[in-house]
Amino acid sequence: MPPKPYWNVRSDSRSPSAHFTRRRFLQASAAAVSGVALSNCARNLSTGSQGANSPEARGGSNSGADNTLHIYTWANYIDEELIQSFQDATGIRAIVDIYDSNEVMLTRLEAGGGSAYSIVYPSDYAVTQMIESDLLAPLDQSQLTGLNNLKAQWQNPTYDPGNAHSVPATWGTTGLIYNPELLGATLTGWDTLYDNIGSLTRQVTLINDVREVMGATLQYLGYSLNSTNPDEIEAAYEKLLELRPTIAAFLTNGWEDQLASGDLTVAMAYSSDALALIEENPGLEYVVPETGASLWTDTMAIPKTAPNVDAAYQWINFVMEPENSARLVERLKFATPSQAAFDLLPNNLKTDDDLFPPDSILHKTAEVAVVPPDIADLYDRYWTQLTSG
Repeated sequence: MPPKPYWNVRSDSRSPSAHFTRRRFLQASAAAVSGVALSNCARNLSTGSQGANSPEARGGSNSGADNTLHIYTWANYIDEELIQSFQDATGIRAIVDIYDSNEVMLTRLEAGGGSAYSIVYPSDYAVTQMIESDLLAPLDQSQLTGLNNLKAQWQNPTYDPGNAHSVPATWGTTGLIYNPELLGATLTGWDTLYDNIGSLTRQVTLINDVREVMGATLQYLGYSLNSTNPDEIEAAYEKLLELRPTIAAFLTNGWEDQLASGDLTVAMAYSSDALALIEENPGLEYVVPETGASLWTDTMAIPKTAPNVDAAYQWINFVMEPENSARLVERLKFATPSQAAFDLLPNNLKTDDDLFPPDSILHKTAEVAVVPPDIADLYDRYWTQLTSG
């Protein structure tokens, strides 16, 4: 019997999914990893400690010798079925570490973590940053299959022209998931929150991401999600201060149980997380704000100093196979950029406007783009004031 997939799950990671639900999978995975950790001294990324099972302890760039593939990703993009089917097909054992933000991943790779991982899953703007920082290996596209299956908008993305350093894996929107019964109204966007501040005290969570939150507020005020105008950025901060009494916490994850139980009324969330929770709690609803939202793409890329590059290409090709990609959509509820995979989906998923938004919604969205360092510092200063207030 082949060895079981190894998961290193962060307690604060972006919420995972599987056949059951993201929440239950996280609990089950953490329990499974605890058992592995007891016998193998596994490293937990949230503590930064290292043990015998860490990529570094196994020799970093030599880790390909034992036919393993080290992956650093968001938790909701890989489940045990994918890892096991990849291992069955290739004989390669995947070991997965989880992060909850691009910034965590970037910090780790900039500190030398690129020699520990063969595959990372950066978001669109992070790909741009990583190319500028010379952290990603140019892809040998002769070793890739399935790029011609990508939908037109991902054939030549602005964040990585020609997919020279990355392959799009998933995409979605950032919106609001809410409990209509508790809210007592139909939520169409941020206006609903501002109009109900008095009845929503500590009933709202916002994503713990400066560009997502500030960007959505900039759009609400009629500005660009990627504004570099200091006056507009200050206006967005001042507008968010009005909403501060409603904010229970800034959480990328951890809001799911509270929303499902009625302890929260509204959560800002990535569509993939929201739709998985709605599948379990159909009374909840997800909406892309009418004033606009971010449209994100998460990719697969190979660090410049990655071990076991051959296995990395095998992983990318395996995930890109239309049948495999379609099954991931069905299990994990995120949108695929592959037209060939989309064509294999059942009609109820193809016509799900929350999963695959129509053009009437997409034209209101924008990708988060890299801004100049001085503007990034300005965003960060306002964010620190907002989240520490």
